This record gives sequence, C-alpha cells and structure tokens, in this order.
Amino acid sequence: MSRLIPHPVLSATLVVMWLILTAFSLGHLLLGTLIALGAGWSVEHLHPPKPVFRRWLAIPRLMAIVAVDILRSNITVARVLILGPNHPAYHSGFVELALTMRDPNAIAVLAIILTSTPGTAWIEFDQEEGRLLLHVLDLRSADDWQSIVHDRYERLLMEIFE
Repeated sequence: MSRLIPHPVLSATLVVMWLILTAFSLGHLLLGTLIALGAGWSVEHLHPPKPVFRRWLAIPRLMAIVAVDILRSNITVARVLILGPNHPAYHSGFVELALTMRDPNAIAVLAIILTSTPGTAWIEFDQEEGRLLLHVLDLRSADDWQSIVHDRYERLLMEIFE
C-alpha cells in the first residue's frame, strides 16, 4: 500500500480538490485519481519528511482562523487598493520575524498560509536562524506581526506537527 500510494493524505486531498474544481463524473474521478497518484509518486522522489500529526483536533481550529483571516484580508486589500487608491493610512514594508518551530512541514504550511493571505508575501526564510522575511501591504508595527504569526499560526502549527 505504501509503495502504491506513498502519500495518501496528499493524494486524497488532491482528488477532492480536483472534484471540487471540476464537474463530478466518473471520468473526472479517474483522471483526478491518476493525477493525485502521480503527484504522490513525484513528491516521494523529492524525499520530503512525512508529516506526523500530533493533534488532529487543532487542524479545524487552524483552518477556521485562516479562513477568517483571509476573508478579513480580502476586505482590507479591496478597501485600500480598489476602493481607496489614495488611502493614506497604509504603509507597505518588510518585517523580519523570529520563528521557533523547526518542523519543515509546519514551516511549509505557514508559508502557504501567509502567501495565500492577501496583503502578505513570504519572501525569505533562514532555516539556521529561524528568521522569516515577510512583505506586508499594511505594515503598522513589526511587533504586531510577530504576535499575529506566533499567536495565531505558529502556536497551532507547533501543536499539530511538533
């Protein structure tokens, strides 16, 4: 089973996403399954560490927080860039954050979260020092962003992965 489906969670997630993005039919199910299996085999050859989930119950809580943050960020970006292009209250900039987590899977999930949130972009990560360089569209304070990333995301990701 492990050789046939080396990353079952990844493959199942890809099949579900494929079926959500396309019309459900037997053909799409077969095609999505083939693509998901191919992606799983490809990822296996990259030799990433397999994720070990320590606390499954923290995953829905993290997903809810991320969904609310993405919705809020979409509204803020729309208000600042689309509805008010001369809005004087925002200042974009770079912020350097110190991360305490070291699990590569948790760091990858954090990168996905921060990059998918409008108004933020993951720029660089120094793995040895645990330093993250983040670009923020509406940068008020570096300390605010340190607490946002640590309290909202990093703490839950450490519960899940470490």
